[in-house]
Amino acid sequence: LILENWQLLARGLLATLQIGIVTLIASTIIGFTLGTLATTRLRAVRLAVRSYVELLRAVPLIVNIFFVFFGAPLLGLQMTPYLAAVVGLSLWGGANGAEIVRGGLMGVPRHQAQSARALGMTEPEIFMFILLPQAMRAIIPAFAGLLTLLVQSTTLGALVGVPEFLQISRLIVERTTVMEGSD
Repeated sequence: LILENWQLLARGLLATLQIGIVTLIASTIIGFTLGTLATTRLRAVRLAVRSYVELLRAVPLIVNIFFVFFGAPLLGLQMTPYLAAVVGLSLWGGANGAEIVRGGLMGVPRHQAQSARALGMTEPEIFMFILLPQAMRAIIPAFAGLLTLLVQSTTLGALVGVPEFLQISRLIVERTTVMEGSD
């Protein structure tokens, strides 16, 4: 059965990998950008980031994907099922990633930045050479879990019409059962 349908399975696996890789990259970029902005001194920026994070984390992932797929045309944006799945997963993953990054940065003791300022380092230098390296110890394990969850969640793309691996496998089983009959 697998050998007879290897081309379909390969196409489904390729779609799953494409969604997974693009989503991982986009979620990482969104997460690190917003997570860093969430620690800024500007109250308006922190509030905007917090609102985004809380809104997207509160909405179930499937609802988010449906909202992107069915809501985009209402705004005049036509999205393919593939793009809607990637955008929905990336927005959700970015919100969760932002919270991970914010938590990691906030976990670095304040005296680290204060000591660096006393030594004459600039804010970008403090961030790149003092805060981020220390925060990465807390960020990496949690982010690895998030990225694993995102790859697993690519199957939700099938609900909006993405021919990913799980959907292709289900179709092969259904087709085989109908053609050969069930025992």
